[in-house]
Amino acid sequence: MRNLRNLLVSTALAGSLAAGLAAVTAPAASASAAGTSGTAAAQSSRHFFGPIHSRFGRGEDSGDRSYFKGYWTKSDGRYWFYGSLFDRDHDRDYSYVWFRWHDDRGFHTKYYKTFGRLNFSKFGGFRKSDGFDDFDIRVCEGDDRFDDCGGYKDVF
Repeated sequence: MRNLRNLLVSTALAGSLAAGLAAVTAPAASASAAGTSGTAAAQSSRHFFGPIHSRFGRGEDSGDRSYFKGYWTKSDGRYWFYGSLFDRDHDRDYSYVWFRWHDDRGFHTKYYKTFGRLNFSKFGGFRKSDGFDDFDIRVCEGDDRFDDCGGYKDVF
């Protein structure tokens, strides 16, 4: 099941990048590529978002910005987040993704960095019963985690 899920996610991301389509069309593209109605039903529970870009500076154009694309699902009362961070300019500066969420204990943040591509599978496990009600993402790139940051984007 995990290999099938990874195949579907890879197909959806590759298809949307190759075709230049918006992320909201990715479920339909991957469902038609798989060719089964069961896959289409499974895809409908995925809520896609992105791309979420970094800011660009120092002479870069918008094509060199880092970005994050992903989706969230609900399973057994928990919310899970999946996606990938892409560093497009390969200038040996890190790309960073920041996750910020809110629950009964307040706001929490966590960040990750990469030189190329970083995949996230089943991040979170948040529950509404714990007061989970918000999840935001922002992307940065540069010498440290605060350089060329885009704004937080609400994805849940």
